[in-house]
Amino acid sequence: MSPDPTHGRFVVVPAAYVFLLRDGIFGPEVLLQLRQNTGYMDDHWAAAAAGHVERGETAYDAAHREAAEEIAVADLALEFVTTMQRTRHADPIDERVDFFFTARSWTGEPRIVEPEKCAELRWCRLDALPDPVVPHELSVLQALRSGTTTPYSTFGFSRSHHA
Repeated sequence: MSPDPTHGRFVVVPAAYVFLLRDGIFGPEVLLQLRQNTGYMDDHWAAAAAGHVERGETAYDAAHREAAEEIAVADLALEFVTTMQRTRHADPIDERVDFFFTARSWTGEPRIVEPEKCAELRWCRLDALPDPVVPHELSVLQALRSGTTTPYSTFGFSRSHHA
């Protein structure tokens, strides 16, 4: 049963993102995927593994599941980065809460499992990212690069109030 859009409250869609990180010759690198045929941000670079948190699962569980389903890696040593609340002020589906994680160790060799949705996997320098990157993910990658991540972040709001 889908939520009733007339109940007077908006619906928040949770998602989990995994940025695999490694030390490259010229500094830290992140594994990104080039999206295709998804209907959302196609032809943009994005986290190698990401997806919706399903009913009854934690964001950590979703991160592990998406990494297995999308890039065939397991046993990720997940590190929490930020929870991002974002909006596009459009349909209720555009109210989102995103849980971002990094991992520096895992088992398996990352590979494209869903070639219909992913045109390419590429290790990219954090200080030389390809263009374009999905905008809200780019803000997290920039914060990772500069060491300015915060436990809670926002994206798409015209102004924000901090505690």
